[in-house]
Amino acid sequence: MESNELTTQAQALRAAGRTPKQIARELGITRAVATNLVRGVAAARPKRVHPSELPLVGCWISRQWSNGLTIAQRPADWIDDKKLPRMAMGAGLVSLVVARADGDAVTICGFLVDTYCLGVKNALPPTTTEAAAWPYFVDDYFQAYDSGPIEAPIELARHLTFGAVDYAHSLGFDPHRDFYSAAPYLGTWEPPSRITFGLNGKPYFQQGPHDNPDRIVRTLNRSVGPGNYEFTIVSF
Repeated sequence: MESNELTTQAQALRAAGRTPKQIARELGITRAVATNLVRGVAAARPKRVHPSELPLVGCWISRQWSNGLTIAQRPADWIDDKKLPRMAMGAGLVSLVVARADGDAVTICGFLVDTYCLGVKNALPPTTTEAAAWPYFVDDYFQAYDSGPIEAPIELARHLTFGAVDYAHSLGFDPHRDFYSAAPYLGTWEPPSRITFGLNGKPYFQQGPHDNPDRIVRTLNRSVGPGNYEFTIVSF
């Protein structure tokens, strides 16, 4: 991994509340190196407002986000449509957008979250647009869905996104590389998540067009063992 990329990931993990020890474990480096990276970033960059401190414009999530999930002490504002059957189209694959005011503009980040197995499969890094344009940007992000998204509290976004990443890590999978630059806009993460991931608590891999099913199945065999997960593999 190149030095600049390593520094960027260390900064994002620190901004998300990870300790140097946790950063070292997640990036596969020593604790001393992680500490130096974090200190180096702090020394090299001028002090600015942390992304999580920017005013929240809004947060949106695709409908059916909770299908197949269990939520402990579910807050009243964590709303969703009525759950679909387990194999409903899009079940277990959630899109989420967060937008924050950044001066006279708005900065938007997006996440594609596999809540059943792989965690954050794709992410939109911070993208700044004119204040008047962000509603059109959000509409475009969810245009593949039959109906518009649900406005969601930022706490739900944190528990869903960071929680899915933690779950995927436990299975042996890392988030998309752009997750690290987008994550600070969600705010500081304090695990554990209220959400139990997996399809009804069990890992379930649904192959997408860019997945390597052989590699993913091998990883699941190592982490949870054959017979302890479900999968669907298709031809594209």
